[in-house]
Amino acid sequence: MAISDTLSKNSPPTGDQSRGKGITLAVIAATQLMVVLDATIVNIALPGIKDALNFSTTDLSWVINAYTLTFGGLLLLGGRAGDILGRRRVFIFGTLLFGLASLLGGFAQDSGLLLAARALQGIGGAICSPTAFALIATNFEEGPERNKAFGVFSAVAGSGAAIGLLAGGLLTEYLNWRWVFFVNVPIAILIAIAAPRYITESERHPGRFDIPGALASTLGLVSLVYGFIRAASDGWSDGLTLGSFAAGVILLAAFVVIERRTDQPITPLHLFAERNRTGGLVMMLCLAAAMFGIFFYVVLFVQGPLGYSPLKAGVSFLPISVSIIIAAQIASAFQAKYGPKPFMAGGALLVTIGLTWLTQIHKDSGYLDGVLAPTVIFGFGMGLIFVPVMLLSVAGVPGEETGAASGLLNSMQQIGGSLGLSILTTVFAHYAVPEFKAQLPGFLKAASPDQLAYFQEKHDFPPSSDAANSVLAQGISHGFIVGAALAGVALLVALFVIKAKASDLPSGDNAGIAMH
Repeated sequence: MAISDTLSKNSPPTGDQSRGKGITLAVIAATQLMVVLDATIVNIALPGIKDALNFSTTDLSWVINAYTLTFGGLLLLGGRAGDILGRRRVFIFGTLLFGLASLLGGFAQDSGLLLAARALQGIGGAICSPTAFALIATNFEEGPERNKAFGVFSAVAGSGAAIGLLAGGLLTEYLNWRWVFFVNVPIAILIAIAAPRYITESERHPGRFDIPGALASTLGLVSLVYGFIRAASDGWSDGLTLGSFAAGVILLAAFVVIERRTDQPITPLHLFAERNRTGGLVMMLCLAAAMFGIFFYVVLFVQGPLGYSPLKAGVSFLPISVSIIIAAQIASAFQAKYGPKPFMAGGALLVTIGLTWLTQIHKDSGYLDGVLAPTVIFGFGMGLIFVPVMLLSVAGVPGEETGAASGLLNSMQQIGGSLGLSILTTVFAHYAVPEFKAQLPGFLKAASPDQLAYFQEKHDFPPSSDAANSVLAQGISHGFIVGAALAGVALLVALFVIKAKASDLPSGDNAGIAMH
């Protein structure tokens, strides 16, 4: 290959191509938006999915977990694939795989096919998301141009959750739940068509894939999550429950052994040696668990006891996203002056207060006192935490490992969300089942023929029944006790583990990578 060919493949576009850099950034950012919003766009459609495909409330959590587990578990492997095989090539493949999985999910006629499609979506997201971010460095000159691109990319990633909730509400309200999947298909196709024209390929770096490490970690986490959800329905003494926990522990132990022995590990374990970074990762793990619980269970509450339509439910969650954005801007502006610890400790305290408030939810709670106030407090606390945790994740990390460090933080967020949601689901079922039995005699006496037919078909209360609202609220209120406890752990970590000062924070490109 000629030197000129190599340069043209690995340098940012020039000449006529430079005029298309806005399109280049739009293509890259659109991919990230598609992946990020898919973690929340489905939430608003959950009640419709539950009824259409006969999910129980506990099994419904797999619609979220199937995506986040594969996405978080394979994220670092996806980034490495881009380095070895070429980022643009891997980016296009991951985007098309995501689109194909979305198409399968939209046509799913049973729960098994939908969960398989969600897992495949997670794999596609794990492939295209890290390469999308890395392609900014390939396609934009270092300095103001690249910094501006990082800023746009981060803003899109940060607003994805809010856009997902609103889009999910619109699609479910005016079409049906299947369109939260179908909407990704034309977007993925357009991105795949535009990418070869407007995105420059990166240089390939020789290396090996840590397939054993990726499989051990992902399957270990799936086993743990399955164990918790199995315990919710079959009890802690169930043989399959215990076997799942045992398999999870063994697989995760094997993962640590593999990573210690391989020359090119998917997760460099020495990144955990620095206390501030490890403390930040533990905080993200705990707080993501609570955040996924809010987006899952509170969505069910506003569409159940509060009787909100899908669109109104999506709009009702916008304040939490706005509070996250405002708090993140405050933390970003004053980080260099006060250092990360005050924002991390203050944010964790607010999160704990918000989650403790949610433990008081009951079937007659209103939107303002039962949902809006606690979730806005929670969101403001999370916004204060996001920026310092992201910056600490790459502080002191060599340039060649900043991608792995940033990817590790994103993985912890997805994995923490999956584990947390499964634990909250176990607690939810533990308290909801007795309430279900207590409400059943009265429900059978007062139920209409249509309600009885629904109950006989699905062995669950109709969503509009007072008995169903009581069961749901009872389970949710106790589930968030676990969320508040996890937030309390994060607060203790912020107070007693984090020792970072303003001078310890990174600057330049590392800071840009951290904001991913």
